[in-house]
Amino acid sequence: MRAYEIMTPQVITVTPETSVSDAARLMLQHHISGLPVVDAKGALIGIVSEGDFLRRAETGTQHRRGWLSYIAGIDRTAIEFARESGRRVGDIMTPDPFTATEDMWLDEVVDIMEARKVKRLPVMRKDRLVGIITRSDFLIAVASMARQLADASADDAQIQAEVQAALQKAPWRPCPLGVTVRDGVVSLRGVVTKESARKAAIIAAQNVAGVRKVRDLLGVHPPPEEEFGGGDFVSLQEEPSTTDDEPL
Repeated sequence: MRAYEIMTPQVITVTPETSVSDAARLMLQHHISGLPVVDAKGALIGIVSEGDFLRRAETGTQHRRGWLSYIAGIDRTAIEFARESGRRVGDIMTPDPFTATEDMWLDEVVDIMEARKVKRLPVMRKDRLVGIITRSDFLIAVASMARQLADASADDAQIQAEVQAALQKAPWRPCPLGVTVRDGVVSLRGVVTKESARKAAIIAAQNVAGVRKVRDLLGVHPPPEEEFGGGDFVSLQEEPSTTDDEPL
């Protein structure tokens, strides 16, 4: 699966000028633990998360400073003070956050999140923010796939096998795609390299007896204006990625 298949596309953002208190209220109101920070042109410049509210002057949890502050250095002490007492999001945000691209494989997304110890990754399409992935999105994806498998009937299993066989026997010889079926509704997942291949795969599934509807979850990579040639399909198995708070 790719990042775009599980990401949340409606992203709530703030600007560097947003007050810290307003950012906190937004996070509470929408039950989210982080907010991308964008400039006036909509470009991603940072991220603010729950961890940025742990050490705050309002709650008396700021770092205790004594003679050790001189050992740590004036610069570090000044940065800590700004983050603990700043009134704007721009004062406390983590700049230049780690990001994912919408066509990134989920194992690459997980590698970044684990290596960088972050709980969320903004998802980019070139320079534009198009979504965000959090750890809870992986929970939702796992629960959804498990439910589909558990609820699949014998008829659904037969339809799934026949759709897979139809794709394997297709004259354009696609590489394996993800196929799930529930109540006769076929979901196709994976990546194709041409729009014509996407259409052909959908039609092949629609032509299988018992299929009521086909959900198109296929991605096209590269996009049409960036096609570099090659086969019609990219194998889901063979296609090979924001520093904030530590995991709670």
